[in-house]
Amino acid sequence: MKLYEELKWRGLIKDEAGDDLKDKLDNEKVTFYWGTDPSADSLHIGHYSSLLTAKRLAKRGHHPILLIGGATGMIGDPRPTSEREIQSKEVIKENTLKIKKQVEDIFDGNVEVVNNYDWTKDINILDFLRDIGKHVNVNYIINKDIIKRRLDTGITFAEFTYTLLQGYDFLHLYESKNCIMQVEGSDQWGNITTGIELISKKLNKKAYAFTMPLILDSNGKKFGKSEGNALWLDKSKTSSYEIYQYLINSSDEKVEEYLKVYTFLNKEEIENIMNDHLKSPEKRLAQKTLARELIKDLRGEDEAKRAEQISESLFKGRVKDLTKEEIEVAFKNVSTFSIENDINILDMLTSSKIASSKREAREFVSAGSITINESRITDLEFTVSKDIAIDEEILVVRRGKKKYFLGKIKN
Repeated sequence: MKLYEELKWRGLIKDEAGDDLKDKLDNEKVTFYWGTDPSADSLHIGHYSSLLTAKRLAKRGHHPILLIGGATGMIGDPRPTSEREIQSKEVIKENTLKIKKQVEDIFDGNVEVVNNYDWTKDINILDFLRDIGKHVNVNYIINKDIIKRRLDTGITFAEFTYTLLQGYDFLHLYESKNCIMQVEGSDQWGNITTGIELISKKLNKKAYAFTMPLILDSNGKKFGKSEGNALWLDKSKTSSYEIYQYLINSSDEKVEEYLKVYTFLNKEEIENIMNDHLKSPEKRLAQKTLARELIKDLRGEDEAKRAEQISESLFKGRVKDLTKEEIEVAFKNVSTFSIENDINILDMLTSSKIASSKREAREFVSAGSITINESRITDLEFTVSKDIAIDEEILVVRRGKKKYFLGKIKN
């Protein structure tokens, strides 16, 4: 399968610029770029779909440039709803360095990373207005979808002119690195066409681009920090287990799309997986394959196996099979508490707020609703001690079928 056909099959091309784009992708080796502003200190899974597309092009011989917007990040790409909060220069600089390392790790160093602050910081505003602003009509900017939607609620001049800065990036990379193509998410189409327009008017040259559809969750929300559902690529912010759990809970309606976008499995492999999945959807074969393949590509085989192991152990109720560190990862977001050694079960339940009163605590225990490290506690006189704790410290307490708490016995 040629590259263009594969990208189409995977659903990775929405908008196109350049009537011979297919020929460029299939038969030439071109330099292209993808960019992101450093609005956080890590990229997330929404960005990762674009990075994987860049890797697909790189595997076919095209040269990727990954642009970090140290300059554009100071302004902020207009959002459909409201003005972005301006970040300090120090934060933007720190975020830029972290994202640069993250991208280089994902590409194993086989990528060129640039920062648009390097060629923007010394531009004189009069020169910019003469050399760039004179070539872009205000009506052209107003007709862009995001700008048009913001005119009713209000938009600052800074955000209004953001598209000029991004367009200038494309022009600069075209001139300095023969970068003839831009590849972005579909929400960047308006900014992309500004760059193409500048290249045509200033250089009388032809530029190319395509956009990828934004990846949405089953609720129709895009993966991103503004939506509150970010899965960060930084392991210290989102563990591999958390990514694994999120992906194995993907809906059957979305999982085939995710397999095409987020894995390097080929057409035949994905079709076979989906055929097997549909025979026994309760086994969640497609979701497990998605989670394993994504984590393996992002963080390595060991991380994928570890996430899978934690998930399987918890599913089968084998908490004791896990290490202290794995338990802390798995129960990162549950309520936590600390207790003294050798404490009565009722006192533990009330002091940790698992039960609201001694009476309620007695009811939970008598009904067999409390388990500690998967052992059911029914004795009202039971003493919670290091003897039953994992590594003489950790207590995984479950109330009922699904409500978990993580306890630690003080030394």
